[in-house]
Amino acid sequence: MTGPVPARLEIEGELTIISAAEHHERLLRFLTGGPDLEIGLSGVIELDTAGLQVLLMARREAQRRALRLRLTDHSPAVRDVLALAWLTPDLEAAA
Repeated sequence: MTGPVPARLEIEGELTIISAAEHHERLLRFLTGGPDLEIGLSGVIELDTAGLQVLLMARREAQRRALRLRLTDHSPAVRDVLALAWLTPDLEAAA
């Protein structure tokens, strides 16, 4: 038996300082979508520290609201930045 299907949001294109405010608002609205949420990152072609901060904010806000938030399908750009920042795919600090 499977659980409920999580609400899913796809992020595509750049997740950078240029689009950070837009993505911030979009993610805050998405967090009202239920207790089980997923953000797909396969379409992210560029990620900088501002974009990373937006993802960290979403994770922190989901935790504050007691929501389950998973980041999935990391693009090469996302994996590269997470590795540089010593973060795991779920944005936890790597050991």
